[in-house]
Amino acid sequence: MGRVVVIGSVNIDQVAVVAERPKPGETVLALDHRQLAGGKGANQAVAAARAGAQVLMVGCVGADSGGAAYRARLTAYGIDVSHVAVRPDRPTGAAFITVDDSSENTIVVVPGANADVGADWPQGFPELGADDVVVLQLEIPLAAVARAAELAHEAGARVIINVAPYAELPPAVLALADPIIANEHEALALADSGAGSGSLLVTLGANGAVWDGVGAPAAPVPGGEVVDTTGAGDAFVGALAAALAHGADRAQALAAGLRAGSEAVSYPGAQPDGRLDQA
Repeated sequence: MGRVVVIGSVNIDQVAVVAERPKPGETVLALDHRQLAGGKGANQAVAAARAGAQVLMVGCVGADSGGAAYRARLTAYGIDVSHVAVRPDRPTGAAFITVDDSSENTIVVVPGANADVGADWPQGFPELGADDVVVLQLEIPLAAVARAAELAHEAGARVIINVAPYAELPPAVLALADPIIANEHEALALADSGAGSGSLLVTLGANGAVWDGVGAPAAPVPGGEVVDTTGAGDAFVGALAAALAHGADRAQALAAGLRAGSEAVSYPGAQPDGRLDQA
């Protein structure tokens, strides 16, 4: 049984809840403020740990109270943070989110320490085994994503690339992934880019997912239980990776991911109990 090695972003989400989002030049008073654990990499690491995987997180935080609190949170989930570097010259990454009554939002992401992921590779890259599953997303420098995929492939590990938020990667890098994971919009962007893929898994929200043409239905969620769709995709990726690391086949891994994605819409934020108290 292998590990899930997540290489990605660690962000603190600052969420302001408003009646209406401000127009340009306008100031509004928030109805509520929440400070939540976020970042696609950390979200997926937590999801994999909740699914029972042994998880190693690779990333960067700042030498600030938020970074210390986040490392402690990941550790509490049983996640190995020995490769979550502390950068004294950068703040922990942050996302500033404004959400209105209709659940529409605007998001500004400040990469902070996430911009340093991969700066010391290959020396600081974790040792990998053939049973490990390496999960990548695109909230860290694309050069780091490409290098990590190459190093993981050389070590014989399975590589998963979640092309979110979408950006173009070299076709040779995408070809290392089994699978590339994309939502419908990202899959269209991939097709438009002309980049081929040996293995493509497309998530379809409430309509389930399709992996190389083979579909699976989503786990049903009663409408009244849908609280927040934020992070459902990350929950899917983390749980799918955990299943693959445990030796599941495609159908089993898809089912595990879809169950986790459906569960994720029942709690607010990208992670369960996601409020992050800084030390």
